[in-house]
Amino acid sequence: MKLEKITYSLTICKVASEFDVDLNKEFYFIGKTDEEYSVVCITEDAPANAIEREDGWKGFRIQGILDFSMVGILAELSGILAENKIGIFVVSTFNTDYILVKEENFDRALEALASAGYEIF
Repeated sequence: MKLEKITYSLTICKVASEFDVDLNKEFYFIGKTDEEYSVVCITEDAPANAIEREDGWKGFRIQGILDFSMVGILAELSGILAENKIGIFVVSTFNTDYILVKEENFDRALEALASAGYEIF
C-alpha cells in the first residue's frame, strides 16, 4: 500500500461556526457535531478567530480510493504507530483516510511505516 506525504504543516482548531472557515482555501476538513465545529487546515489558513487551535501537525494519506468493504487498514497503520509511541489524529473522506502526527514525530512515523512495508512518496 502507498502512503502519500502531505507537504505542508497543518493546524487542528475549533471554531464557532462553519462561516469562520474560508471555503476557497486549498485544503481543509470541517467536522460538525452537536458539540463543536472542528477544522483541519494548512497552518497559514487557520481561522484568526479560532476558539482553540493546535499547530504543528504533518500528515499523509493512503493513496488511491479505498472501497468501503476494506477492513483493518486504519487499525494496522495506527497499530504500527502506537507500537512506536506515536499519537495520531485521523480524518476520513469518501475516498481515503488522512493520518496526522505531530511534526516532531513525522519522520519517525514514516520510517516505521516504511519498515513495515508501506511505500512512502
